Amino acid sequence: MPDGSGPPAAPLFLGHEIYRRSSYGPRHPLHVPRVSTVIDLARALGWLPADRFRTSPRARPAALTLWHTPAYVAALARAEAAQAVSEEDRARHGLGTVSNPVFPEMFRRPATSAGGSLLAGELLARGGVVFHPAGGTHHGLPDRANGFCYLNDPVLAMLSLRRSGVRRIAYVDIDAHHPDGVEAAFAGDPEILMISVHEERRWPFTGALDDAAGGSAFNLPVPRGFNDSEMRAVLEALILPRLSAFRPEAIVLQCGADAVEEDPLSRLSLSNNAHWSVVAALAPLAPRFLVLGGGGYNPWAVGRLWTGVWATLAGAEIPDRLPPEAEAVLRALGWARRGLPEERMFVTLRDLPREGPVRSEIRDRLAVLARR
Repeated sequence: MPDGSGPPAAPLFLGHEIYRRSSYGPRHPLHVPRVSTVIDLARALGWLPADRFRTSPRARPAALTLWHTPAYVAALARAEAAQAVSEEDRARHGLGTVSNPVFPEMFRRPATSAGGSLLAGELLARGGVVFHPAGGTHHGLPDRANGFCYLNDPVLAMLSLRRSGVRRIAYVDIDAHHPDGVEAAFAGDPEILMISVHEERRWPFTGALDDAAGGSAFNLPVPRGFNDSEMRAVLEALILPRLSAFRPEAIVLQCGADAVEEDPLSRLSLSNNAHWSVVAALAPLAPRFLVLGGGGYNPWAVGRLWTGVWATLAGAEIPDRLPPEAEAVLRALGWARRGLPEERMFVTLRDLPREGPVRSEIRDRLAVLARR
């Protein structure tokens, strides 16, 4: 098996122009631009030279059947071609619903995200760091679309790592929503460690504290208002000790941006500093590090957060004030459903820290997991 020896490779960024022109529809939370904003900001800041960028390939249907069923992959491609879904496919595969609607690129877009994650597994065979912000679709099921996720690219990334000879993989998920699809894929696998920090009583209503997924998962549901101080406590008491004990050969971090205070689909109160701190803390713990995107439905919040993730991975210094070119990227965004944000979200990447007390329910739940 590759041992990751030798000098560390420069971090790579996976992206594609399909995300610039594609949307789930005007009423869907994923109407907002996300990956294109990160690419534009990173380039405006001089952080994304051509040799660090790779265009994500589109996964072929056969490659998707590494985990998804052939019948489902065929139904997804058929729905894009017809721009319609039969009643049978809607009932069986969850396509053409409010959450997973029919739209022009409904196969090509997720297949491109999946292709990036499959490529990441190959790129990381001998070690390194890859950032794939279009990845992180952690709800997808083998035979069914689920929770805005038509395919499950984190599962495909981990299976691709396995094909490259990597066995011990840690999957850490700090999205506001529990990664039910990833847990279903790897429950009970002794060579997979899964840690999820997600909002309690939030869809998909899985990932209870006592759900160990056959012994391979540590699930921490957290209450609304979860703050930076509490995330630091979780990092120090749960995530870092478990990773150190597990000694992974690769870490996959799903870095969903919907846990920040400005996001409309959660009630958590993190700043983007909390996510960047997790990224920085996990980077040195394994010879292979893949960081995926995930949720995030406020265009300014998600664009700024994921651009800061790339800065953290690439060793770039985040300025106190954005240069005019980067500021122009943020001012060009719109969000018809919510209007404009406060001025600081146009001129800076870094949020003000959102510190606070570490509540007793957080401490009690961490103590429960520490005893496992």
